[in-house]
Amino acid sequence: MISFSQTFQNKTRLINRRMFILSALKLGVFISIISRLFYLQISENIKYRSLSDKNRFREWKLIPERGVIEDYFGEKIADNTQSYELHMIPEDVPNIETLFFKLSRIINFDSNKRKKIIKRLKKRKRWEPIVISDNMSWKEFSRINLFLHELQGIKPVVALARKYSSDGSSSHIIGYVSETSANDLKNSELLRDINMPGLKTGKNGLEKSFNELMIGKPGIQRFEVNAYGKRIKELELVKGIEGKTFRTTIDQNTQKYASELLKGKSGSICVMDIYTGDVITLVSGPTFDANKFVHGISKDDWDNLINNTRKPLVNKSLAGLYPPGSTIKPIVALSALENDVMSTKQFVECRGKIELYGHTFHCWKDKGHGMMNMRSAIKQSCDIYFYEVARKLGVDRMSVTAKKFGLGQKVLESFNEEKTGVVPNTKWKLDNIGRGWVLGETLITGIGQGYFQVTPIQLCLMMAQFANGGYKIKARIIDDKYALQPVIDAWRQEFNYKKNDLNLSSFELEKLYENKENIKFILDALYGATNEPMGTSYRSRLTKKGYIFAGKTGTSQIRKITEEDRRLKIKNKDLPYEKRDHALYTAFAPYKNPRYSITIIIEHGGSGSSGAAPIAKKIIKRVLERHKLRRKYQLDLFQEI
Repeated sequence: MISFSQTFQNKTRLINRRMFILSALKLGVFISIISRLFYLQISENIKYRSLSDKNRFREWKLIPERGVIEDYFGEKIADNTQSYELHMIPEDVPNIETLFFKLSRIINFDSNKRKKIIKRLKKRKRWEPIVISDNMSWKEFSRINLFLHELQGIKPVVALARKYSSDGSSSHIIGYVSETSANDLKNSELLRDINMPGLKTGKNGLEKSFNELMIGKPGIQRFEVNAYGKRIKELELVKGIEGKTFRTTIDQNTQKYASELLKGKSGSICVMDIYTGDVITLVSGPTFDANKFVHGISKDDWDNLINNTRKPLVNKSLAGLYPPGSTIKPIVALSALENDVMSTKQFVECRGKIELYGHTFHCWKDKGHGMMNMRSAIKQSCDIYFYEVARKLGVDRMSVTAKKFGLGQKVLESFNEEKTGVVPNTKWKLDNIGRGWVLGETLITGIGQGYFQVTPIQLCLMMAQFANGGYKIKARIIDDKYALQPVIDAWRQEFNYKKNDLNLSSFELEKLYENKENIKFILDALYGATNEPMGTSYRSRLTKKGYIFAGKTGTSQIRKITEEDRRLKIKNKDLPYEKRDHALYTAFAPYKNPRYSITIIIEHGGSGSSGAAPIAKKIIKRVLERHKLRRKYQLDLFQEI
């Protein structure tokens, strides 16, 4: 039998054991709490302080000011203007549907925008900000700020947006910017590094070519915010670095005037300085308003552009390919003279057509021109004469001369969309078509038809190199007064010559001729084509001293003229628009002491004499009127160097 004392001792031991276990548990819990507090407050101090600060502070990247693009005289062609944007951070939004409903009551946020945002959200990470609207009105921006306490995850931003000349005269040169796409990020390391909501990138033209230089470096803005994310106080502002500004060689005054001359037409106007290679005017028509692309072009506007048969989005000056027609005849004549194939005094009889191996080759003048020498053939643009020249010369030698003068190759380095065109020869046809060359193709190549394809800027460069005496020049559209000493020397020489008679032989430039007299002969023949009776552009001449110019017309056939057409004597004006010939004219001005070359192409404009030369007359007058201003402006710049 167990005594009372034993029972008491057993109970005491049990209680002590339980107390020990309980105390050990308490100690373990206490140690765990202390360890956890140590871990949170000491070991993870930086992490949780950062998280705390993240709730209290906000940091935003600021889109840098994009570099400006100016014309030669400092007029802004592509500028920046203030815009109001609305950004959203998805991970900070408690309920996306509720937020969208509230936004629809405050700003213009319809179901279409809602669908687009949801579609974009699926492709982005939740912590990446997304732009809800990048072009709010001031009224909308004010209302958003007023109700910001109800819009968790929303951030109103004052930003900069691109602004272009509304007339669209320089849209094809400048290009446009638009929202940075996934493909843009893939192709640019810089864009990946600085990517942020609302960042715009160049899509074509100079905006694309110099995109990374014009973007600049982002700034940083830090704010203290309340529990709703509303800004309370700005803590720090680190300004970004604005992008580089580019000065072009374009004269915006002449550019606008040329664009007006092309209204209602499809084509191109190019003007180039024959010594410096400065592109003064580079207009393509019809044009478009680049401002519509900045905030996202509407479907209706986009459809109107891409469905327009006159292709307003194509830069026809650089990417339009046309048969040169009779504008190529000065090259053919020079090639024949340089290769001693023909002399300037050799005559060919034109009866309106010739027969060769069962094929008939026609002159544009049905009854023929009669006896033609080389000068009169250039002056009156006799096809029969140049058939004979081409037959004796051969397409390969003709091709060599054409390429020397810049045909068949890119002229400007600043445009990805520029095309090279085609200067055909026997090897080209074999490589690209897989068949041998035939004599009949040589004949039509001699009058700028067949496989021949050139851009307007190539013809402008060709004429510039004729007009400067036969010296190779490099065209440019971006002006850098400190980098191009030959350009500075060319201008300074003009300032020093009383008669403004530039002689490029004093420069170490590449000659494009063997005999200087051949170049002089071509220039004289072009004078006759414009300023003498029977010349193809005689009706478009200017007679005032200092404004007299010289040039060559061209008509590019885009369809085969049938015998039925010839019998009925169907004229271009009687044909449907899309079947009419292209009208071309290329010239230099003034004739004495020349300074500029000009090329006009009017798609389906009929003949060069009626469709292009009258426009050239107007643009030449404007360019020469502004030459003194350009010269004075350049002289002022040189005095700073």
